[in-house]
Amino acid sequence: MQYITVFCGSRYGNSARYREGAVQLGRELARRNLTLVYGGAHAGLMGALADAALEAGGQVIGIIPTFLRDREIAHGNLTKLVIVENMHERKRQMGKLADGFIVLPGGLGTMEEFFEVFSWHYIGLHRKPCGILNIDGYYDPLLALLDHMTEQAFMPPDTRRALIVDDDAARLLDKLTVFAGQP
Repeated sequence: MQYITVFCGSRYGNSARYREGAVQLGRELARRNLTLVYGGAHAGLMGALADAALEAGGQVIGIIPTFLRDREIAHGNLTKLVIVENMHERKRQMGKLADGFIVLPGGLGTMEEFFEVFSWHYIGLHRKPCGILNIDGYYDPLLALLDHMTEQAFMPPDTRRALIVDDDAARLLDKLTVFAGQP
């Protein structure tokens, strides 16, 4: 793995632990010489993640659509900032670059982005690892819903097992690396 695409909020949320987790992940990506690919904003968890990776000497590629460039305040100090026409192009480029995906706390946009790549995994469009950094139990309700979907036979058990979850950035990256090494 060389490029990790991370989806996360352009807000900080109500817990300081969300920001701490984003910073931990950014530093760990840099420490492992993994390039961060993310939505290109300087705001919220997105900015905290990118700043932490950059401050630790990492490489960061941001991909942001023109209409969000000013609204989310495009990050001005990235290794590379790619400005695209729309959200579809943003997701396409983020997915194309990625060797793996991680989701941090976020809102509707974060969920939409992550579920698209996870559903692509399910239908076989890619075999890249998909992980959740479950900071402070943020995704516990979602994980319970995914378990319910599996119990009710709307999601195969192997698909549910393919979603890698941890509350520690280093352990999550270890698990994604092991998954990526599988045939």
